[in-house]
Amino acid sequence: MRAASSGLEAARAAIRDATFADEGTCLSHLADAARLKAEARDRAVGKAADLVRKVRSASSPGLMETFLSEYGLSTDEGIALMCLAEALLRVPDAETIDALIEDKIAPSDWGKHLGRSSSSLVNASTWALLVTGRVLDEPGRGLAGALNGALKRLGEPVIRAAVAEAMRRLGRQFVLGETIQSALKRAAGMEAKGYTYSYDMLGEAARTFADAERYRLAYEQAIAAIAEQANGDDPRRNPGISIKLSALHPRYESAQKESCVAALVPIVAALARQAKAGGLGLNIDAEEQDRLDLSLDVIEQVAGDPTLDDWQGFGVVVQAYGRRALPVIEWLDALSQTIGRTIMVRLVKGAYWDTEIKRAQVLGTQTFPVFTRKAGSDVSYMACARALLDKAGRLYPQFATHNAHTVAAVMEMANGEDFEFQRLHGMGEALYEVVRADTPVKCRIYAPVGAHEDLLAYLVRRLLENGANSSFANQIVNQAVPPHKVAADPFATLQKAPPVNARLRQPPDLFAPTRRNAKGWDLAEPVAFAAFDTARAPNNAKRFAAAPITVSNVAPQDPQDVANPARPSDAVGTVRNIDPDAAATVVRDGAQGVRWASPK
Repeated sequence: MRAASSGLEAARAAIRDATFADEGTCLSHLADAARLKAEARDRAVGKAADLVRKVRSASSPGLMETFLSEYGLSTDEGIALMCLAEALLRVPDAETIDALIEDKIAPSDWGKHLGRSSSSLVNASTWALLVTGRVLDEPGRGLAGALNGALKRLGEPVIRAAVAEAMRRLGRQFVLGETIQSALKRAAGMEAKGYTYSYDMLGEAARTFADAERYRLAYEQAIAAIAEQANGDDPRRNPGISIKLSALHPRYESAQKESCVAALVPIVAALARQAKAGGLGLNIDAEEQDRLDLSLDVIEQVAGDPTLDDWQGFGVVVQAYGRRALPVIEWLDALSQTIGRTIMVRLVKGAYWDTEIKRAQVLGTQTFPVFTRKAGSDVSYMACARALLDKAGRLYPQFATHNAHTVAAVMEMANGEDFEFQRLHGMGEALYEVVRADTPVKCRIYAPVGAHEDLLAYLVRRLLENGANSSFANQIVNQAVPPHKVAADPFATLQKAPPVNARLRQPPDLFAPTRRNAKGWDLAEPVAFAAFDTARAPNNAKRFAAAPITVSNVAPQDPQDVANPARPSDAVGTVRNIDPDAAATVVRDGAQGVRWASPK
């Protein structure tokens, strides 16, 4: 492994310092870093609006866009469906599922959506929800009520199965195949049109080491199968794979940093060597913000493995909604210079926003690690895109977006640099068909692969990520939204309103005006942990002596040393126990009302 350079260490410190950076100050810096003058921004808005018009007039929107147009988070029914889908991930039994379905489906007005969608699948779903809602919502009286009650009881298992099947059917639209072989076969059609693929094996984080080994084997087998489709050894032209570190170790968390990093590095390095041998690209996916610093330890060590020299396919995913996104790109640039080869960087907006907001509020941190407004994430994306294009000789830019303005702005900034766009399978197809018809840009499709039981979690993330009425996926097919509004300039949006979302309570103000939230520390972040450790340092030297307080005058045993179970070398103090006979005496005396006597 190569030694870390001073530039790499300085960039890492900048990342840590920016974790909870002031949002307004951060966005002001990012707006400057994007270096998009008013004229260029106007051209990007005009190009984006033109793309929206062409998508609406010259092509059919995808199922996700159609579904979200009808059932977005701006409708009661859309909210009910999102809640239902998200909650089904954690429902433990059939009885609870039935109650949940009744609660979310019955009160909604499904009839108003009937026949309005251009998609037959969405219309069919509306029919099913309308009938289900009427069955569940029928109060009934007397014999009719009894019959309706029987119908409800008999119907609940059917309804439960129908809802689950509807979610699976919707999920299949966004998963390329149940196996890597079926996905590769299905991908051939789009590859013939000039697209490439990045495959992702579906599944949530490993819970056990057996899970981790199963995911490792799945990645290994997928890389072997994908390599058979490679042409030459240029990862930019070949299909690739994305891997999640949380799938490869059940304790991928900062509290287990020493052990999990030591275990992950050889596993990831072995997968990278396999990808190198096949001429593929391998991207390490971004996950929650509290795992970012931990992931950089793994990334640095794997990237520095000399057996990967001359391979330009090692990649990292960066989430623009994080306030550290630009410093992460600067760090990756320093890493590229340290190892002497190109690193692929997939720039995404981010898919865990709601989780990050709630986690910060629960912890009571000083602010959020992500931007609180969509326009803020968009401006961050532009600044990161500029940085990637500036460093295109060392970092290979991969711009993952379904937003017409983002596409147009990237093309405005590109100035002939080599890059590629990326989109999700099942989303953005119409947009990129229009883009590629006008300009010969490269586009890679991020394609999830997995069995039916793994679909729901992925589907829920996509629905929550794109369900807001401000999302491009929601607006693109909505003729009531003018093209120039769909293609709105995020810089202008931030200039018209405060950069911080005032409707979103900052973590310290979660319970305002009743009280301030309890202050907390995000111990997954090294800077916060160091501050916490310093604050508790005076107690670290203390040694405690514990002894029984009893109602009987009994002699405790000799003192025994007590160590911190989380750090056995840390001596907490001593404890003096009493033996079983003395304990029996204490119980007897207590029952007889003997007064307390201090221990000897």
